[in-house]
Amino acid sequence: MSTTRARLQELSLDDLRAMAGRVDVDHEGLQKSKLIAAILESEKFDPSMLPEVEEEPAAVATQTGPTNNGEQDKQGSRREEGGGGSSGRRRRRGRNRNRQQEPIDESELEVRTGILDILPEGYGFLRTAGYLPGEKDVYVAANVIRKHRLRKGDIVEGPIRPARAQEKFPALVRPLSVNGMEPEQALERPRFSDLTPLFPDERLRLEIEGRPDAMIARIVDLIAPIGKGQRGLIVSPPKAGKTTVLKEIANSIATNNPECHLMVVLVDERPEEVTDMQRSVRGEVIYSTFDRPAEEHTQVSELAIERAKRLVEMGKDVVILLDSITRLARAHNLATPASGRILSGGVDSTALYPPKRFFGAARNIEEGGSLTILGTALVETGSRMDEVIFEEFKGTGNMELRLDRKLADKRIYPAIDIEASGTRREELLFDRAELQEVWKLRRVLLALEPGAALELLIDRLKTTKSNAEFLETVAKSGQ
Repeated sequence: MSTTRARLQELSLDDLRAMAGRVDVDHEGLQKSKLIAAILESEKFDPSMLPEVEEEPAAVATQTGPTNNGEQDKQGSRREEGGGGSSGRRRRRGRNRNRQQEPIDESELEVRTGILDILPEGYGFLRTAGYLPGEKDVYVAANVIRKHRLRKGDIVEGPIRPARAQEKFPALVRPLSVNGMEPEQALERPRFSDLTPLFPDERLRLEIEGRPDAMIARIVDLIAPIGKGQRGLIVSPPKAGKTTVLKEIANSIATNNPECHLMVVLVDERPEEVTDMQRSVRGEVIYSTFDRPAEEHTQVSELAIERAKRLVEMGKDVVILLDSITRLARAHNLATPASGRILSGGVDSTALYPPKRFFGAARNIEEGGSLTILGTALVETGSRMDEVIFEEFKGTGNMELRLDRKLADKRIYPAIDIEASGTRREELLFDRAELQEVWKLRRVLLALEPGAALELLIDRLKTTKSNAEFLETVAKSGQ
């Protein structure tokens, strides 16, 4: 427990409510613990607002507190035993106070860069080896986070001081840059939640010029077009080719839209699939393999989506390919404390909120930038839990690409169910002439049996070099 939090807990409820009013926190109906947490999270709160007490300085508590070494109980007992009485404690406080006043020469300090992961207690760590905790992580104090208004997912660079006695991690002295900007400049950025969401209106073309054999990209462009800010579900039974579809989409986006920051998030995945994705996709691959605990799956996904939000706040276009929403929901179901309300299939009612928040972050931003999320959802697995998860997410997307196991069993690839696939408000992504031809094509294909329709479409596409040429032949043939 930090000294600041401990000093807040010593205040009466009336004093806490008064302080909440000073930092613009709505305290109505809040219990003491939640009120303290709200005060600490407020950007207007500063420890200097607390009444002066004859206590150990905050810097000393930070040095020996649980935020950096996780040994609160041991150190507390040592302080109680130190010197046999209060005089020993006073002597120790005096030594620490003198040490704290020593100036730090930043020119001799190592500079480290990492992704900021803020914990519920208010302090955080710079993850320097990816999105998971590592040995070279850097501790970031809560007052540094508040002072510079740092957010989870920020890439922070700054000098670090070495770990002191009984500390596990070095600590950040101050940020030199935040997401490549000056710290003062980063203070002015908007919040993701304040940005205005719109329907996708700018197309992410998947068809690659000079590659007429890339059938997945060409069919998706015609049947379920993707725009910047799309929230899409790739619904697939086992062994229907969803991983191949995901890789093709990733490579098409990387080739045709280099301005987009591509992130492939693999949750609860097989290690060999991770390696394959890293070698075949030109983008950032963030993963947690199935042999890791559920808490690690949730931690990776949370930090990944926060990183994406920080990029969107800077006006960038971000694309996340998530494999899979189903496994992410399963991980949250295991990691989330039980609420006592269980849905059918054994899904806790609160476990679906975090993956919904992840998926719901996709949006086209009026002020500039976009966050596109395409997530896979598993069906026909024989698990009632998977069916419940899919039903919860079925109506949340604005684009759906459904794969058919029967088509895959017939070795018709890509096994896309044309009738069940589509995009909402697709008229915003096609031009008028193109839209009319696509609708005409869809009417013809839906008059056929699914397997025959897909085979006909693939055969016709093979005879043309591009979708534009194919649609011209459709128009000329009167289809």
